[in-house]
Amino acid sequence: MATSFDDGKEAGALRTIGEVCQALGIKAHVLRYWEQQFPTLKPLKRSGGRRYYRPEDIAMVERIDQLVNVEGYTLKGAKAALKNGNGLGNGADDKAAETSAAVASATNETAPHLIIGAKPATAPKAEGSLVQILPHLKSIQTRLQRALEA
Repeated sequence: MATSFDDGKEAGALRTIGEVCQALGIKAHVLRYWEQQFPTLKPLKRSGGRRYYRPEDIAMVERIDQLVNVEGYTLKGAKAALKNGNGLGNGADDKAAETSAAVASATNETAPHLIIGAKPATAPKAEGSLVQILPHLKSIQTRLQRALEA
């Protein structure tokens, strides 16, 4: 995933936020936001607040972009993947955990809150494999079908 820069600088040179944005196709405001959200992303800041990205910063931006924009992680899920060290691989376990958490929230018996905007009650935690979650999904499907028929 190493990005090649066509700017005549050495591979280990510091890059400005504009150079990183152009090379990776990410907007500057997104990079600045990610700096707030991911504590491990800390480019050098010189006087006047000008950012300089080191090669390891650029690698981190690439990995965050991969997790969020390619693999579909939420920022919270991407943070967890990077924190657990799984963000360096394909992140399938973290993606499954994130999906399980979302399903657990959706299996709440007061699921109609999703439609009418009421505040949900605490959802039970879905633990284990997808086989354990399947009955919850079928229950949701049944309730949705009944709601649509009504």
